[in-house]
Amino acid sequence: MSTPGNPSVDPRLIAQLSGDFSALGQQMRHVGENLAILQAQLSTVSQPSSEPAPRPGPVPQPRSAQPPQPQQPPQPMYRPPAPHPSAPPPPVSQAPPQFRPAPIPPPRMAREPWWQRDGVISRILAVAGVGVTLIGVVMLLVLAAQAGFFGPGLRVASGAILSVVLVLLGARVFDRPGGRVGGIALTATGIAGAYLDVVAVAVVYHWLLPALAMVVALGVAGVGVALAVRWSSQPLAVLVVTGAAVLAPVLTDGISLTLIGFLFVVQVAGFPAQLVRAWPYLAITRTLPVVLALLIVIVDLAADDGQMRTWALASAVLVASFGLVSSIMLLRRNGRDITATAMIVTTAVPMLLVSDLFGRVQSTLITLALAAAMFGTWMVVRPLPLHARSALAGTGALALLLACLVGAGGESAPLVVLGMATLFLTIGGQVSSRIAYAVGAAFAVIGGLIFLDSAPPFVLVDEYSAVDLLGITTVLSGLVLIGTVVLLVWYAHSLRLIRSATAQPVWVLAGLVILYAVTTVAVSVGTAITGTSVGFIAGHCVATIVWMMAATAALVFGLAHREYAHTALGAGLALTAAALAKLFVFDLAMLDGLFRVLAFLVVGLLLLLAGTRYAREFAERDTGRGSSVSADSAER
Repeated sequence: MSTPGNPSVDPRLIAQLSGDFSALGQQMRHVGENLAILQAQLSTVSQPSSEPAPRPGPVPQPRSAQPPQPQQPPQPMYRPPAPHPSAPPPPVSQAPPQFRPAPIPPPRMAREPWWQRDGVISRILAVAGVGVTLIGVVMLLVLAAQAGFFGPGLRVASGAILSVVLVLLGARVFDRPGGRVGGIALTATGIAGAYLDVVAVAVVYHWLLPALAMVVALGVAGVGVALAVRWSSQPLAVLVVTGAAVLAPVLTDGISLTLIGFLFVVQVAGFPAQLVRAWPYLAITRTLPVVLALLIVIVDLAADDGQMRTWALASAVLVASFGLVSSIMLLRRNGRDITATAMIVTTAVPMLLVSDLFGRVQSTLITLALAAAMFGTWMVVRPLPLHARSALAGTGALALLLACLVGAGGESAPLVVLGMATLFLTIGGQVSSRIAYAVGAAFAVIGGLIFLDSAPPFVLVDEYSAVDLLGITTVLSGLVLIGTVVLLVWYAHSLRLIRSATAQPVWVLAGLVILYAVTTVAVSVGTAITGTSVGFIAGHCVATIVWMMAATAALVFGLAHREYAHTALGAGLALTAAALAKLFVFDLAMLDGLFRVLAFLVVGLLLLLAGTRYAREFAERDTGRGSSVSADSAER
């Protein structure tokens, strides 16, 4: 029978635990000392005295009733093995993408509804109040007269008194805190009401001549605009102009020349404010009403109404002239005013349309005058921003194009348009003006399309159509087209509009256009001289020879200029194939007698010339290589 023995106890573990408790005691005492020091510092800071705080001494230890025990030497501590040091983790920016934390998007702010924004509801109500009140004024002036209520004098006086009261109330409300919106609305209603009252006096009751009433209306609108400038309020000026322009047609019984006069007054009255304030909306609202009304009048007029169309022309001239002059003045002050540039184009539109009401000569003169005004301003007035100069040149070019199309007629139109293209391309290239070049390019494209319409491909292959439609005008147009295309590409290269890398394909495309023009000229010369099918056949014989000559020239040019060899070779071979196809497909069937023989002989000789030139070139290259190899062998 066995008895259990005493369990074994590790003395090192006991010593370790004893050392741990001793270390904990020392640490707690150290923490207590630090707390005592902190308490002493806090009590010193809280004292209001300015004396320096005493330096804290050592914290006294509490006394014990037991006698001090001799300290035993500390036992060696048992420390576990330290972990293997590892490298610090890389920063987030250097970590692989799959381990980078996703960026936290910024919190999205909830957008406030538009109707809850500051001042929106008050502005809407104010605008609605202006409109409703002005409608009431119009009803007082017109409908009350139709129904027989009150007398004419009482109605006019009531409108004037109401307008003055509204202006005075608006000025009073505007000076109060928070009264800006209400003051502007009341004042705008009063000014617009007074303007409508003046219109009614002249149009409805005929108490004033329209011209005198327009002067009075100019003063009323000027007061409103001046008050808007003083208050620095563009909405006041816009409301005055808009209210007067929208409701004036009710008083004038629709769109008429009298209404255009009053709307022109609005256009003039709003301009001085823009000299001191950058108000683009005022420029739009003071210009669009008179332009739209004038366009409606022009469309409704008949060509046989001489007196009305003359007044319409005068109105269009006034609107366009004032729009041009006022916009130039604004652009000289502020070159970034895009609205002023847009108003130049807008006010010129009625001038372009009113010319259709007159005959050929008068219409040409009207459009030429507009083109001269635009191009003259473009050349004389400096400095002007690019957008303004582009608008002037574009509007002038459109007017000049209409003058060319109307004045030249059907047959001469391509000749005149291409002549204008040549002129502008030359000016643009000589003075390095890209705007003039752009105008010339536009005329060149339009003239080329008109030329193609006057001499389409089916006319060139049908002898009867060619005899009937092609003549000396086509010859001149084709020659001018050739020069225009050459100038177009040449000056595009000199003005650096195309790079050297892209110039070769452009020249190839220009060559195709020139080739078509040459073919047309050749056939047209034949038909113009003979007037029979013989000229048509001779023209195609010459055209085939010219095609082959152009192909030979392209091949020889490629041999002489190595940098253009690839493009020249491709163009020359393609043109050679086209010339041979025309020779065997078209000429063989259409040409007869001497013309057929001549075409085949000349084309064959040109092919032999091109082949001989290429053979000699390659032989010279081979000879050069052989001599260089022999020289190298001799040196060795």
